[in-house]
Amino acid sequence: MVAAAVMTGADWQIAARPKGAVRFLVWNIQRGSNNFDNGPEKALGVVKAVDPDVALLQESYDIDGDRPQLGIWMADQLDWHAYQASSPHLNVLSRWKPTETFFHADWHGLGARFEPTPGRSFVAYSIWIDYRANVASHLRDNPSATDEELLECETKTSSRFEQATAILAHLREEDHDGKDEQVFVGGDWNCPSHLDWTKATAEAFPHRRALDLPVSLAVHIEGFTDTFRAIHPDPVKNPANTWSPLFRSDSMNRIDRLYTKGSSSSKQLVPVQAFTLPWPYEDADIPQADRKFPSDHSAVVIDFVWK
Repeated sequence: MVAAAVMTGADWQIAARPKGAVRFLVWNIQRGSNNFDNGPEKALGVVKAVDPDVALLQESYDIDGDRPQLGIWMADQLDWHAYQASSPHLNVLSRWKPTETFFHADWHGLGARFEPTPGRSFVAYSIWIDYRANVASHLRDNPSATDEELLECETKTSSRFEQATAILAHLREEDHDGKDEQVFVGGDWNCPSHLDWTKATAEAFPHRRALDLPVSLAVHIEGFTDTFRAIHPDPVKNPANTWSPLFRSDSMNRIDRLYTKGSSSSKQLVPVQAFTLPWPYEDADIPQADRKFPSDHSAVVIDFVWK
């Protein structure tokens, strides 16, 4: 039996890390990579190729067989550190040991504080919110839907808005308000951003409208920056769709995002480079189990430098 191919850096276009940069990886690894032959090894290959300092993971489920949850297993393989607590799937994985950990909800959010060098610290959260009532799919299937009906996908027929605002409330309660210490919040938001649903993108792509989508707008109003759009502000030139490299369709969207809220201190991380994986895409005819990239979500990679 021939072992399934495992990804290396040569398989994808992975940008070199800028000198002195802190690299974040945000990645929902479908069902703990169990749907792929040698899925854990493939996921580990992605992490090794990207070489992040902090990885915010979702769907870090139990690996089939006698191995633990995926993020915990990868931490052991890399001799890194992982925080998952009682969550069935959220994981913060890092080469650095957390100085403190934080917990919001099993399914929706947990985080850790890191101090990579004395006097320079930040907090990073991995999050996930409700997948139901996808707004792009609803518009595709109901092209005459009103704007109000589309917005209700976020606020009524799913719990996304409620869960997102609860995460923001938790961050305030923990004093992660960005005044004294920078905070990062990244993961699978399961909805597009208002920055990507504009008049220009509605003209360029199918199944979009110019809408103030409430989840991303709430994060923006809270003072957070969408780090990918800070680097690539034009969503027509760089849509960076993350759902889905596996099930490619005309309703693809950027649903995996990393936000940050900077501190008032001069010591903060500023985004300087952003890209997604896999690129190029694998041939759509390759069976899922044989794919080298073991997820239905693209991975988001953001590099930051201290300013």
